[in-house]
Amino acid sequence: MEHTYDSQFYPYASKRNVVYGNRGMVATSQPLAAQAGLQILKEGGNAIDAAIATAACLTVVEPTSNGIGSDAFALVWVKGELHGLNASGQAPQELTPEAMKAAGHEKELPKFGLTPVTVPGAPGAWAELSEKFGKLPLTQVLAPAIDYAENGYPVSPTLSKYWKKGFENFQKVGEGEAFSPWFDTFAPNGQAPKAGEVWSSQGHADTLRKIAETNAEAFYKGELADQIDAFSRKHGGYIRKSDLEAYTPEWVDPISVNYRGYDVWEIPPNGQGLIALHALNIAKGYEFQAKEDVDTYHKQIEAMKLAFIDGMKYITDPKSMSVSVEDILSEQYAATRRELIGEEAITPEPGQPPKGGTVYLATADGEGNMVSFIQSNYMGFGSGMVVPGTGISLQNRGHNFSLDPNHDNYLVPGKKTYHTIIPGFLTKDGQAVGPFGVMGGFMQPQGHMQVVMSTIDFHLNPQAALDSPRWLWTEGKTVVVEPNFPDHIAQALVRKGHDIKKGVDEANFGRGQIIWRNNETGVLTGATEPRTDGEVAAW
Repeated sequence: MEHTYDSQFYPYASKRNVVYGNRGMVATSQPLAAQAGLQILKEGGNAIDAAIATAACLTVVEPTSNGIGSDAFALVWVKGELHGLNASGQAPQELTPEAMKAAGHEKELPKFGLTPVTVPGAPGAWAELSEKFGKLPLTQVLAPAIDYAENGYPVSPTLSKYWKKGFENFQKVGEGEAFSPWFDTFAPNGQAPKAGEVWSSQGHADTLRKIAETNAEAFYKGELADQIDAFSRKHGGYIRKSDLEAYTPEWVDPISVNYRGYDVWEIPPNGQGLIALHALNIAKGYEFQAKEDVDTYHKQIEAMKLAFIDGMKYITDPKSMSVSVEDILSEQYAATRRELIGEEAITPEPGQPPKGGTVYLATADGEGNMVSFIQSNYMGFGSGMVVPGTGISLQNRGHNFSLDPNHDNYLVPGKKTYHTIIPGFLTKDGQAVGPFGVMGGFMQPQGHMQVVMSTIDFHLNPQAALDSPRWLWTEGKTVVVEPNFPDHIAQALVRKGHDIKKGVDEANFGRGQIIWRNNETGVLTGATEPRTDGEVAAW
């Protein structure tokens, strides 16, 4: 990489410095999970093994954001080649628009309960990555996660905050017997665990052990699948064992744009990484003079708005998209969208291309392998559904399906919905620079754009790139900014017609990690940010 990063203090940066290592590195939002991944590296595993260990561990030590019933995506750099894994699940065969209408859901699927549950892909991702690229057996790789689930761990401060929010939410919306297993599992003493309090889950440990011993067969075809099926049938859900049996993670070709000499990589739809690439493609038509400049922020926001509104219209299961990725990422279409950006904020409308609650982790090893991995239940704890006695908290991704038959993301059984979670990766001249990611729902492509531009346009080291105050476009001309966002910039944006609001919850602005590799020396540079309890564990 051309840029040489040091620990220079940048405006708005935290007191954290970047972390260096050369034999291995794991960066994620929970220190215990990062250390679990590092432990696997020291036991002889590679970056892929470390990623699996960290991901499995995060289902235990950060259940507020993901679980065994999550979906997952990965970008994997091995021997000079980047591989993409889409481990999001499809809609159950019984989850039909007709069934939704009969159940009284005319406009959208509910957020919670069994209805929005689609097939979980995370256990399949772990098994698939292990089989294709791992060095160690899955039983060894999942051992740290099993240990934490069985013997417990003290809950960290940020985790306790969001655990309490999840508990309070399900107290309000979690009516009925189907929600009882959630409270039994995650609030066994009648409340969310507090910071420093030890929490454990034997059911979680037993499930992880069965997944490890069977390479996830127990989850998709065995006794765990039977338990998911029985729980769903008992409480009027739609997912069945046959849906689980039909599931296989999908290897996909990553998509990219070249941004000022660097190739920025994302997973193709049904993920929203396309939005980040589309926004960068629009933005690269400008020369930005300074980061803390109103013109820079204005053009970033306008480019993201245009990209996002296109993404919301077109992104879905690629078999159902009415336009292609190539169409959206064409230079011609980027130029067309760029022409709409003037001196004043606009309310974006979708264009017509020419036809033609999440956890993130990054790992690297001394051999040059690197992984960008993301895993999520959605909306914190997901659906609120936990299969009794198993610790399996099920995601609620089906909520993103549209019930409008004219929409690309219209609900169809067996279809994959628009997905918010996206891993990112950077290369230059065919060599890996490294993995990066910013978790947090619809913030994710916006965080990717801001981190990439901070790195490439403004030469910030990875810690400073993550620390920089962020903005979040929500709708129309409304942009929410962090409390430490520069006031003079915010006021100047208002004068350009933006509706600027100050945010108060740091979770709304994402939580990210980065690992960059110096290909001449092999030195790894890692960063995590102060919006989470994260750690960079280096060797």
